[in-house]
Amino acid sequence: MADRRVTRLAPDQRRAQLVAIGLELLAERSLDELSTDEVARRAGISRGLLFHYFDSKRDFYRAVVRTACDRFTAATTPDDALEPVAWMRAFIAGFVDHVLGHRQVYLALVRGASGSHPAVTDILGETHETLARRVDDARRRLGAPSAPRAEPASRAWMAFAEEAVVTWPVGEEGARDELCRFIEASFVSLLGLLERPVLLGPES
Repeated sequence: MADRRVTRLAPDQRRAQLVAIGLELLAERSLDELSTDEVARRAGISRGLLFHYFDSKRDFYRAVVRTACDRFTAATTPDDALEPVAWMRAFIAGFVDHVLGHRQVYLALVRGASGSHPAVTDILGETHETLARRVDDARRRLGAPSAPRAEPASRAWMAFAEEAVVTWPVGEEGARDELCRFIEASFVSLLGLLERPVLLGPES
């Protein structure tokens, strides 16, 4: 008979293990379908013991989402010592590589959790705010002048970039670099648009 004894871990190690299992499951299903029973089973512990480390299912969900978002923001944090263009490219490359490497988790969070789990919307909102500040930082580093439409335009560009990464066909050789260049070109175009006045057609 197989030895089913539970491996003893320090509390921090056990929490980290359970969160890691939650992230593995999130790569297979939505947050709605993330089962604490399945997490406990994979960890080889009882469901009751899982709630020794987390106050509730909500608390566990928040820990999983917080870890995923922290990793995402860390991956998109360029070295401040880089020159402006290199900084912008490092930000874009970090964004592309992280989403491509964790596509299902990213989709589960961006397109799933925000609407169905109010308990984690603040974490997702903070993450989007961090990315928006990075876009604004890139714009300033590149010497773009302030513009009244900069904030909404930057958020619109982020939505465009997200859609490009999750739908881009990356199976072919060189597709990842092509994607990075495409997103960079769209950002440079955005900067150019912000410097131009809005032209209105004649009233009918």
